[in-house]
Amino acid sequence: MKNTYTNRSPLGHYFLLPNEIFIQGLIPGKLSVYAYLIFCEDRKTHQCWPSIGRISQSTGMSANTVAKYIRQLEDKRLIDVEPTKVRTKSGEVRNGTLRFTICPIQEAVNYHLKWDLVVLPAPRRLKKRR
Repeated sequence: MKNTYTNRSPLGHYFLLPNEIFIQGLIPGKLSVYAYLIFCEDRKTHQCWPSIGRISQSTGMSANTVAKYIRQLEDKRLIDVEPTKVRTKSGEVRNGTLRFTICPIQEAVNYHLKWDLVVLPAPRRLKKRR
């Protein structure tokens, strides 16, 4: 059996996910959408413009599910989403695709840790014994 990975180019067809993504408590669907956005991103600007339909097709999820996961990833501060506008040949302004910006992972980690501290129950006070 031949090992097909021995001649892997350093500029090959793969991408990296930050280790911290696995402590964010993402379910597999959210992780899949996040990984696809990382796959599509421009490494210099950290932005990408895939349509929800393209993400849906690539991940095997419905468009509604993808849209839900995108909102949840934005809530966790992993991505920033901005609508874009397109001008047609006739001069009409229409909605374009969404512009996704991958946020630095440390921002999401800090937000996650801060949120964990907020939801911790207050410490119980012990009653004094008489």
